[in-house]
Amino acid sequence: QVTLVESGGGLVQAGGSLRLSCAASGRISDINRMGWYRQVPGKQRELVALITSGGTTNYAGSVKGRFTIFRDNAKKTVYLQMNSLKPEDTAVYYCYVQDLIPTINDYWGQGTQVTVSS
Repeated sequence: QVTLVESGGGLVQAGGSLRLSCAASGRISDINRMGWYRQVPGKQRELVALITSGGTTNYAGSVKGRFTIFRDNAKKTVYLQMNSLKPEDTAVYYCYVQDLIPTINDYWGQGTQVTVSS
């Protein structure tokens, strides 16, 4: 059993900042990719940012330069620092973790609401 616990969502004014965190626990060992996706009602879930075990990052164009993803491998935790937030960043943000042992498995968090007011 693998559990992802997210925290850090909330309400913030445009231009403000939030930091999301996601800690993995349970039977998870060889973590490969970690990341964040987001979803608004009526739309598909979209990639926000990913980071590999080697530290390579990938960002959606809409957040590049404003958001930073980083991870603490010892704590099995991934973070998303969100700066200069815009109303269009409002969404439910989902943590994503992929491990490789015994097979490739993808895990998702329960989601945390981020609301940016104008």
